[in-house]
Amino acid sequence: MEKNHAYRNIDLCTKDCVCLYVCPTGATNNETGQIDFSKCIGCGACALACPSRAILMIPNTLPIQQKKDKEMINKLLKIADNKINEIKILQSILELEDCKDKRIFKALINSNKIMLEDIMRESGYMIPQSKSTKLLLNKISNDNSINESKIAQKLLNIIKFNE
Repeated sequence: MEKNHAYRNIDLCTKDCVCLYVCPTGATNNETGQIDFSKCIGCGACALACPSRAILMIPNTLPIQQKKDKEMINKLLKIADNKINEIKILQSILELEDCKDKRIFKALINSNKIMLEDIMRESGYMIPQSKSTKLLLNKISNDNSINESKIAQKLLNIIKFNE
């Protein structure tokens, strides 16, 4: 088995379809627009040929997440709380009537959300069924000032958590 497989980011794909002509197994030729992992041999020909750079080579086996001590996790969670507060502030500014260029605030909100997700993943909170995730979703769902509070509540009802 190869070490990598190809992945297409549909958002970047410009439908030039050069990948269809260079893939030796036909893994790129399917109705969904995604690459068929069962056919992909990891040669990388499609990624090299893609003019929009929408195809990436991804390792089949991801490295094990590094263990972190309690102090590091606490520092990460403090940063995460700061990111949540920044998101709240930016959302409140965005809702003001005299806010002329809302695009910058939307970009900052999205940037903070991405950083928050990375921090939470590094803290070990991205395993959906974990107790930590349940606590985080409870915190978000109980805070009506966060736009995602309803989504967090839905997730709490759907996910079967490890107790």
